[in-house]
Amino acid sequence: MKIKRIETFATPFVGFVRITAEDGSEGIGQVSTYNSDITSTVLHRQVAPHVLGAEFDDIDALTERTIEREHKFPGSYMKRALGGLDTAIWDLRGKAAGLPVASLLGGSPGKLRAYASSMRRDITPAAEAERFQRLRDRFGFDAFKFRVAAEYGHDVDEWPGRTEEIVPTIRKSLGDDIALLVDANSGFSPKRAIEVGRMLQDNGIEHFEEPCLYWELEQTKEVTDALDIAVTGGEQDCEIATWRHMIEMRAVDIVQPDILYLGGISRTLRVCAMAKAAGLPVTPHSANLGLVTLFTMHLLRAIDGGGKYLEFSIEGPDYYPWQDGLFVNSPYMVEDGMVTVTDAPGWGIEIDPEWLAKSSYQVSEAEQ
Repeated sequence: MKIKRIETFATPFVGFVRITAEDGSEGIGQVSTYNSDITSTVLHRQVAPHVLGAEFDDIDALTERTIEREHKFPGSYMKRALGGLDTAIWDLRGKAAGLPVASLLGGSPGKLRAYASSMRRDITPAAEAERFQRLRDRFGFDAFKFRVAAEYGHDVDEWPGRTEEIVPTIRKSLGDDIALLVDANSGFSPKRAIEVGRMLQDNGIEHFEEPCLYWELEQTKEVTDALDIAVTGGEQDCEIATWRHMIEMRAVDIVQPDILYLGGISRTLRVCAMAKAAGLPVTPHSANLGLVTLFTMHLLRAIDGGGKYLEFSIEGPDYYPWQDGLFVNSPYMVEDGMVTVTDAPGWGIEIDPEWLAKSSYQVSEAEQ
């Protein structure tokens, strides 16, 4: 089967991809969020010329050939664009087989435990604790992640004392039976991260995410080696060689690839295989309610070595207004702290036609 047409529907925040094969079958995917209009242009200009008219039975071979041919352009935009192509191919395959992608990957539809993931640092510890209590009572979440440090803050907190206040506040408000995770978003030096990590341990926090500048793997390893708490990371990393190095040096205790930052399901499966061989769990990054969370749900229902839970953003239109109106029917219903991968073919979603009509459209087609 060969790719005949690639279409994109984009805004600056999110971009969907539709591929059409030579037999007329179609699949829907998504490039990564944020500057998705730029990423869509990269897809048409630097990916489409290498894949239109090409067979896509072996997605890894297709994407690797594209990466090699665009060797002067390594890094994030190429992988974000390839993620749109890859996820559209998986949807097409699922629809053709009449199976959800999870089943194509060797898993099955069904439920997944989710943790409620806060994206906010502009919120007081008391207000965050109250918000978590409401979500626990309404949706049954039994795991929550909140933010410490300031994003890339170089040891300067969001405001003085916030980190020291929010950790015990959240623990006290939710009690000892709730799993708690924190994310520092590259905010600390190793020395400060270790200090904070010991406080996290004292409060029963089980997951300390991206404590140091993420590209400084030796800094993260210093923290990992010093603490008993699970240090996690990898969401930003998109090069397989970096992943290999990170895993071999055991810079983290839990790996967190983002399917769309990394370049799609197929490349993420390669990271999952490396992590499994090293005995490291995989808890992917899926920090918004575009399609990355749905892709991650299917992945976690299939892989051997998945972590304890799915990251599930709790931010609504006030924080992520671009999430509104994306789908005809939302795939993100939470009940008893669980989400469900359905048995619908492919990804099992339909993009809202009204949203598509308002987006910026581009198309690339194979020569006849």
